Amino acid sequence: MAEKGRQTSPSSESSDDEKSVMETPASDLVVTKYAMAADIVNAVLRELITATKDGVEVGEICDLGDRLMNERIAKVFKKEKDTLKGIAMPTCISINNCVCHFSPLRSDPPIIIKDGQMVKIDLGAHIDGFIATAAHTVVVGASPENKIKDRMANVMLAAYNAMEAAIRMLRPGLYKNMEITDMIDKIANIYKVRPVENMLSHELRKNKIDGEKQIIQNPGEKQRSEMTKCSFEKFEVYLLIDILMSTGEGKTRILDSRTTVYKKVDDLVYSLKVKAS
Repeated sequence: MAEKGRQTSPSSESSDDEKSVMETPASDLVVTKYAMAADIVNAVLRELITATKDGVEVGEICDLGDRLMNERIAKVFKKEKDTLKGIAMPTCISINNCVCHFSPLRSDPPIIIKDGQMVKIDLGAHIDGFIATAAHTVVVGASPENKIKDRMANVMLAAYNAMEAAIRMLRPGLYKNMEITDMIDKIANIYKVRPVENMLSHELRKNKIDGEKQIIQNPGEKQRSEMTKCSFEKFEVYLLIDILMSTGEGKTRILDSRTTVYKKVDDLVYSLKVKAS
C-alpha cells in the first residue's frame, strides 16, 4: 500500500528510466548529437591549426574559431526549433607557459604569434546540451625539415602518450580514476617532464562540462586524499583534453591577464532585493 498522501506508479518509474537513457549514449539520438558536435569541433580545429602562423594575432584566431563553429552549428538540427545548440567552450589560444583557456578581449593589447612558440588550441560545441571539445598543440614553424627537438619534443610526446593511455583505460569496471592519475605520472617520468599540478578532467553530462566524476593529474597530498575515488561505467562520457605537461615543476601561478572565460553555476542562488511598494 502506498503511503498516505503519496502516489506511486510503474509509469513514473519507467519515465525516469527513459529520461536517464535519453541523456546518455544508450540512446542512438544522443550518440548522433555527440557525433555531430564532435565533427564540427574537429573540422574547425583543423582550420585553426592551419591558421596558426607567425605574425597572426591571437584574437583573430579566437574570432575565426568561434565564427566557424557558429556557422557549422547553424546547419544542423535546423528543423528542431526547440533544440538548443551553440558554443560550449570559446576558442582559446594559449602560448608557451600559459596553461590553457586564454581568449583575450578584443579591447586588450594584441598578442602576436611568433615562430618557435608552442601554441595550445582548445574549443568546444554542443548540440542539445551534449558537449564535444577538442584541443591540439602546435609549434609554429615546425615542419619535416624543421623538426621539434629536445625538451619541447619530450613534453609533447608525454602529453600525447598519456592521452592515448588514458583513453585505453576508460573501460567499464576495469580501472579507477586514480590508476589513470598514476599512469600519467609514469609516462611523464619516462620523458623527464612533470604533469601540471591538480589539473582535472571531468565526466560530461547533458548541459554540464564538469560532472561529478573526475580524473586528477599530479595531485598534492591534500588533493589526493580529498579526491573521490571512482570507477568508470558504461555509457559515461569524459572530457580528456586537460592532460597537460610541463618541462618545469608543473606548478601554476596566476598571470596578469584577466579572466574572460566563464561557466554557468547551476547551484548558485542569489536573491534580488525588491523595492518596497
